Amino acid sequence: MVTTVALNDGTAIPQLGFGTYLIPAEQTGIIVGKAIEAGYRHIDTAQMYGNEEGVGQAIAASGIERKDFYVTSKLNNGNHQADDVRRTFDETLTKLGLEYLDLFLIHWPLPMLYGGDFVSTWKALVGLLTDGRLRTAGVSNFEPAHLERIIDETGVVPAVNQIEAHPYFANDGARQASLSHGIVVEAWSPLGQGAVLSDPEIAKVAADHEKSVSQIILRWHVQRGDVVFPKTTRPERMDENLQVFDFSLTADQMRAIDALDRGEVGRVGPHPNDFDYVPIG
Repeated sequence: MVTTVALNDGTAIPQLGFGTYLIPAEQTGIIVGKAIEAGYRHIDTAQMYGNEEGVGQAIAASGIERKDFYVTSKLNNGNHQADDVRRTFDETLTKLGLEYLDLFLIHWPLPMLYGGDFVSTWKALVGLLTDGRLRTAGVSNFEPAHLERIIDETGVVPAVNQIEAHPYFANDGARQASLSHGIVVEAWSPLGQGAVLSDPEIAKVAADHEKSVSQIILRWHVQRGDVVFPKTTRPERMDENLQVFDFSLTADQMRAIDALDRGEVGRVGPHPNDFDYVPIG
């Protein structure tokens, strides 16, 4: 059974979900439908992914009550102006076919764009909480300085910070800054985009537990308190990724995996301080 993690706004989030990054829009309904059949109830999507409609179709087709799902989406990089935050949030709900969203995130801080003003974007996103159509507000890819700024200037602490994190890139700076404010860390690319799957140290731990390497990595995240949402299009992998709550890693095994951290060299995604991509259209 998937555990839940308490958030600082009094809500709770399932600790393991299903990621939809790079799932083509035309395949999303079928693939997410299979994930729901496998037992996933936490679905992570984004405006930038272009597949919110497919996620909504799968939820509707499942016949499962809305209250049993936890659905996250994220603000597209071209929508940081306050009016665009509100307008596109409405569009997200329409595409998903939902009356409310469990969690909405600023996808990237974009400090090099919008005159460096991501605080106004945060204020607009937090404003969505007032009418009940958004349950929880958070951020993604926010570095320590970004967190300090929005908290200092608004007094509102995000509930989560979704950041790149995996054994080769623990991202301890952003992680510890988040935890120090009571912000739960969500780890995107929890398997390091596959780079970590051939690591011999993790393979040893996997052999000890008679588990797969990916299960060991996901269990490492879970024991750290991270929320994870691995993506796969294969039903057997969907099932496998859910089976990480029936065993535990020892303290020595956790330390061995911790020791694999390569710092910035291990980062597989862009650095949030420099990322300035805005999709066209």
